[in-house]
Amino acid sequence: MQLYTIDTGLFKLDGGAMFGVVPKTIWNKTNPADSNNLCSWAMRCLLVEEGDRLILIDTGIGNKQDEKFFSHYYLHGEDTLDGSLAKQGFHRDDITDVLLTHLHFDHCGGSIIRENDRLTPAFQNAVYWSNERHWEWATRPNEREKASFLKENILPIKESGQLRFIPEAAAGAPGPSSIVPGLSIRYVYGHTDAMMLPQLQYKGRTIVFMADLLPSTGHLPVPYVMAYDMFPLKTLQEKKSFLEESLRENTILFFEHDPETECCDLQMTEKGIRPGRSFKLSELK
Repeated sequence: MQLYTIDTGLFKLDGGAMFGVVPKTIWNKTNPADSNNLCSWAMRCLLVEEGDRLILIDTGIGNKQDEKFFSHYYLHGEDTLDGSLAKQGFHRDDITDVLLTHLHFDHCGGSIIRENDRLTPAFQNAVYWSNERHWEWATRPNEREKASFLKENILPIKESGQLRFIPEAAAGAPGPSSIVPGLSIRYVYGHTDAMMLPQLQYKGRTIVFMADLLPSTGHLPVPYVMAYDMFPLKTLQEKKSFLEESLRENTILFFEHDPETECCDLQMTEKGIRPGRSFKLSELK
């Protein structure tokens, strides 16, 4: 197995929303806000090469939305999905599988492109993986979350015939992915219903793709839960359990949204579990 970091650019979100009840005087030390109270966040995807399979985990925000939509999120940075794939010697047509942790627009927007006013899968040769429970949640959204589930990002996947569902495993425990050996899935339910956290065995270590359970190292303190989370007390429980296990097992955390830190392991401090060594995936020996 070989892993590649795929950076798709940066965007901005309100710092208060990203840290919930935590005061700005605290979170601003690790994630400084601009004059509009917005913080920069990465949209970092992961490419898994295993045999003849190329599995892309999440796809970023994409570029098909209108100017008004993008004006809320201040896209910046030089990285793009296609450019990052090219740096590793790949093209979108090489992708055999797209695993979507969940269907919020900043995680799945790059899955669908607009060509001649037609919405079509960006990865024509790929199977798209979700799970049945989350798909139902996303396609029948509640009023609070519906702005994150954009039908133009989601429905064309099913209409293309490229959609498959991964069987749901027990909550919090890694279950088989049905995609390739060495890739399992953890299910968590606090941020949104049945979000999937891919877990990989790589170079003798366990790596977990954090998606929105832990968007950044700044979110490691257990009470630091996003206002975007549908069930914040559930997130709190999931974070606590996951961090304790990960510290015990020396797990590597791969961050999708941290603008600075790609990966870290954990250490116990007088304040609780905090980041240990920070590093890039390519530095893992």
